[in-house]
Amino acid sequence: MRQCMDSDNLHRRLNKIKGQLAAVCNMIDEDVPCEDILIQINAVKSALHKVGQIILEGHLRHCVREGIEHGDSDKTIADFAKAIEHFSRLS
Repeated sequence: MRQCMDSDNLHRRLNKIKGQLAAVCNMIDEDVPCEDILIQINAVKSALHKVGQIILEGHLRHCVREGIEHGDSDKTIADFAKAIEHFSRLS
């Protein structure tokens, strides 16, 4: 996996998401209006979706390309289709 993407970038993004989730928990404890909490939940969801996009793009650029170049295009395409299916469930 590390060959496919910038793991430092992903860790930074995921740590930011952790902070956003902690803020949502604090908002619940502080009895913040529901609408404000939902806005923050949507921000977390969008940030997590972006992480998925980055991973999927890295998978395409490295794993799929490598699989096709090494002559295993049918399996590579099937695996990529599965990856897209899993990613699409996140939305």
